[in-house]
Amino acid sequence: MAVAALAVACAGGNVARTDDEPQGRQEPVHYVALGDSYTAAPGTGRPVGSPEGCERSDNNYPRLVAAEVGAESFTDVSCGGATTEHLTRPQQTTDGTNPPQLSAVTSDTTLVTVGIGGNDVGLVELAAQCGEVAADGGECSESVAVGDRVANTVSAVASVVEGIRDKVPEARVLVVGYPTILPDDPAVCADVLPHSPGDLAALREGLDLLNHVLEQQANTHGAEFVDTASATADHHLCAPEGERWIEGLESTTGAAPLHPTARGERAIADAVLAAVREG
Repeated sequence: MAVAALAVACAGGNVARTDDEPQGRQEPVHYVALGDSYTAAPGTGRPVGSPEGCERSDNNYPRLVAAEVGAESFTDVSCGGATTEHLTRPQQTTDGTNPPQLSAVTSDTTLVTVGIGGNDVGLVELAAQCGEVAADGGECSESVAVGDRVANTVSAVASVVEGIRDKVPEARVLVVGYPTILPDDPAVCADVLPHSPGDLAALREGLDLLNHVLEQQANTHGAEFVDTASATADHHLCAPEGERWIEGLESTTGAAPLHPTARGERAIADAVLAAVREG
């Protein structure tokens, strides 16, 4: 998965103009999308881009954002399975190598979105593993140490934000958080997931902590945080099927299990667009 999202838009949001320019005229948007599978959004649309192993969708939130801001140029280098390490190092996929994602950011870039950190913590993998344990009557919440896993991502997330700042110091940076995957009340999932209430509480706490780290590091390093959890709070994977924007352990829409559906990507895009426009 990934944890995880960062975004960069032109500094200040408002563009200086001269008396010869039409009022409201804005500079061109040059947009780069960075991130993990929550950004790439496998299965939410047709696969696009290369390498194919990144499983990017033509319906992921970066493409929705790019279309609505009228980006003059757009590059999506998000990749399923990416960690913070893959911002500066190549990533080997099942079908091809994705170059270091940060290399796509240039001095001309005015908008970058990144969703990263979830795979550093391993929350999706952990949720799947705990599901298998639960199916056998076990519980793994006491051994997962989610808090420790999240704490270990702090310096890595800080480095990501700093790395973007170093390449585009005049840009506006937005750190995009992860959506709500699990409800506050574990009992809501009793008929949907095999996990124990303790496991669900630990996983929910882990995601909340990760979003807190993303927000904290964004603020510390001169960026902004985009909250996507609030907009998706009633659309977690245990919500009724018609209201569910996160897939369960088995996919019913084609999206990857435990990942946003096409409607979830739309909600994330709306949150990013609101932040860009408010700037």
